[in-house]
Amino acid sequence: MSKFFIRRPIVAIVIAIVTVILGTVSLASLPTAQYPDIVPPEILVTATYPGADSKTVSEAVSTPIEQQMNGVDNMIYMDSVSANNGVVQLFVDFDVKTDPNIDQVLAQLRVDQAQSQLPAQVTTAGLTVQKALTSPLMLVSVNSPGGKLGQEFLTNYAIINLQDQLARVKGVSRVQVFGGQYALRVWVRPDQMAKLGITAPDVIQAIQTQNNVNPAGQIGAEPIPQGQQFTYTVRTQGRLVKPEEFGAIVIRANPDGSIVRLSDIARVELGQQAYSISARYNQAPSGVMAIYQLPGSNAVATAAAVNARMKELSATFPAGITYDVPLDTTKAVTAGIHEIVLTLLEALGLVVIVVFIFLQGWRATLIPLLAVPVSLVGTFIIFPALGFSINTLSLFGLVLAIGLVVDDAIIVVEAVEHHIDEGMDPTAATIKAMEEVGGPVVAIALILAAVFIPTAFIPGITGRMYQQFAVTIAISVLISAFNAQGRGTQDRPSGQGLRAVQ
Repeated sequence: MSKFFIRRPIVAIVIAIVTVILGTVSLASLPTAQYPDIVPPEILVTATYPGADSKTVSEAVSTPIEQQMNGVDNMIYMDSVSANNGVVQLFVDFDVKTDPNIDQVLAQLRVDQAQSQLPAQVTTAGLTVQKALTSPLMLVSVNSPGGKLGQEFLTNYAIINLQDQLARVKGVSRVQVFGGQYALRVWVRPDQMAKLGITAPDVIQAIQTQNNVNPAGQIGAEPIPQGQQFTYTVRTQGRLVKPEEFGAIVIRANPDGSIVRLSDIARVELGQQAYSISARYNQAPSGVMAIYQLPGSNAVATAAAVNARMKELSATFPAGITYDVPLDTTKAVTAGIHEIVLTLLEALGLVVIVVFIFLQGWRATLIPLLAVPVSLVGTFIIFPALGFSINTLSLFGLVLAIGLVVDDAIIVVEAVEHHIDEGMDPTAATIKAMEEVGGPVVAIALILAAVFIPTAFIPGITGRMYQQFAVTIAISVLISAFNAQGRGTQDRPSGQGLRAVQ
């Protein structure tokens, strides 16, 4: 193989250039994270049972869903939380090697099987199944400097104007707003209800029946009466809006003609949908949104897209509203990777200095200097196929690989120099040197690969944690060994100088 490249240096140069281009393209498309993706895919099932306490929710909602969810394919474990506000969250974790999209489909099928056993109010209030991560990627706080606006307004503004906008950002799984939006609260008086013999279901049924959209049909629809030239759609009053309109809801009409209205047994006011969660930022009321990352997405790119979107949305904020980002977990990722990149460049510089000291020539030093980036950048070509990301461990593997891949270049250059000093022609010296050191270079690369590659087959989270580090070193060494087969010298330093073929 080495003779082919020595006699055809252009082929070797083209291969090196193509390797660098493919590696650069792969590098630009890789996700960035602090550590490898070792967190098992998690599916979040959320259900709401209005008015129920935690025990009722656990028995009526959590238990039927858990019974159906139990035994779903590739599930590791599941955990549910039933709260006194009627909300239940079921976290289902799957094996780390599974596809989150398939896991979501399987979980949705099991939830559908459990719906027949759930109360009707749960299905009406909403039952969602979505991919999620336990910890948020970042927090966005909507504030009112000076406390001019209350938490209800800030939370309501975040839900209506910001939540859906941020949920559409690429890489965002879901957006959770801490708090509730505006809602009409009906505070019933138990003593009045007891006197009149009215129960809570009576009140709920009356509100649901009279706070509804009722289609009234059309005037002049087919078959058209004689002389009718136009068709009119009748639009009646829709859902109620003001507290006074809710207070006028008829709960019961008595035989004597008297009417019991909602205002007779309850107090209706504009309040907050949920009071169980309160958010504050810098000791002031705030509307806080938690941004959750989509599993497998680029954390740094997602955070940058969220910040850019918030900057665009802030231009339309009404007077008295600002925003801040109190938590951004990608800052630690960016800082850590920045330090690793600096270490990578420092290691490369030290290698060049050491090679120059021992080879005593800048032309000879140029060969390892060009060969090392080809091996390192070419390693990124296999990252998309293996599902790897740019993280601390993969970059640390490249730092250690620098000292290994540069050895091949030094061995080849030193062997060629030795035969040229004996008076051989540069081409003949290169062929002779590769016959001597070509086999050992390949053998060393295979031995090193045999040391690191078995790490990729370690099962579980531990194996996934270290496989990127080990495979990165193994692939870079193998590329360096292949690269060494086409590396040599064309001319003696006293002539036109050394030139790296690849």
